[in-house]
Amino acid sequence: MFVVVVGCGRVGAAVAKTLIDDGHDVNVVDQNAEAFSRLGEDFPGNFVQGPALEISVLRAAGVERADAFVAATDGDNTNIVIAQIARDRFQVPCVIARVLDPYRAAFYDGRGLTTICPTRTAIDLMGGALRDYAVTLDQEG
Repeated sequence: MFVVVVGCGRVGAAVAKTLIDDGHDVNVVDQNAEAFSRLGEDFPGNFVQGPALEISVLRAAGVERADAFVAATDGDNTNIVIAQIARDRFQVPCVIARVLDPYRAAFYDGRGLTTICPTRTAIDLMGGALRDYAVTLDQEG
């Protein structure tokens, strides 16, 4: 599988490395050339430096032949827009966008865009842990 990952922060870099470890081909896009150092010098994929909102940058990363596309920048708006471009303009079959705002993530998820919301995950896990603790207190009391 060939994957384009946009955003080479902690999340994007980790996803790219995991995909490489699983035997996939990966190209990574980021505006900041220094971000690519997170992948290590032996990273076998290609790096494309530039703003992912520019079609020429997405094309340089290979979006036209991508089997999957991951939008993992630190900006919800950027992730939503580039994910929609990958899905609608370039017909990438699997498009996933990281969206930090839970309401926005639910809105776009409801419109067919696969979103991952770490904020929602944290809320659910913390709430669950607190509910579990409350049950323990009730059982002790």
